[in-house]
Amino acid sequence: MKIFLFVMIIIWIYFLYVFHRANLKFFEFLFGSIGLFVVLMIFVRPYLTVPLAKLICAAEGVIGDITGMFKDYYDYGLLFINNKHGAISLYIDYECSGVIEIMTLSSMLWFFPSYRLIEKTIINLAAVLFIFLANLIRITLICTIVFCFGPRYFYIAHTVIGRLVFYALSIMMYFYIFTRTQVIRQKIGVFKYENNN
Repeated sequence: MKIFLFVMIIIWIYFLYVFHRANLKFFEFLFGSIGLFVVLMIFVRPYLTVPLAKLICAAEGVIGDITGMFKDYYDYGLLFINNKHGAISLYIDYECSGVIEIMTLSSMLWFFPSYRLIEKTIINLAAVLFIFLANLIRITLICTIVFCFGPRYFYIAHTVIGRLVFYALSIMMYFYIFTRTQVIRQKIGVFKYENNN
């Protein structure tokens, strides 16, 4: 399996080189982003998921201590919500860690042609922080709904409301990182939006 992965990475790098030399920016972006995402998911995700989930749990624990609505069990990655309606445990797992969203954004950003290297580095760090905070907001919202209305509202809080809030924040972030920048920095003929000063 390791040899197969090594060969696939060599092929991926070769195709990136070909697309770059041929100035096929769209294919370089598409092929590069997908390839980097796969590489990150195979080699980085296993080492990042648990620490990120524990960090989310610890941050939620601080919010829980301040509000008194839930308690964290950092070692187990659990949030315990207990109120007059009943009790429920929320396990901070792979999905709740935000690792997929971080890998996706990072993969796209590093092959997005509108930024320079230092800009990509700064934006990537800021975006990881933004995804972390958006995830905190989502999980806090889920815990708040369950605390106020009871465990029977967990499904709607987690599956519908929490995801809508998280994806709305993600769309806003993607708009500012990719769409807005692409529009501002595009050049059509002699016309260009960006100020060169």
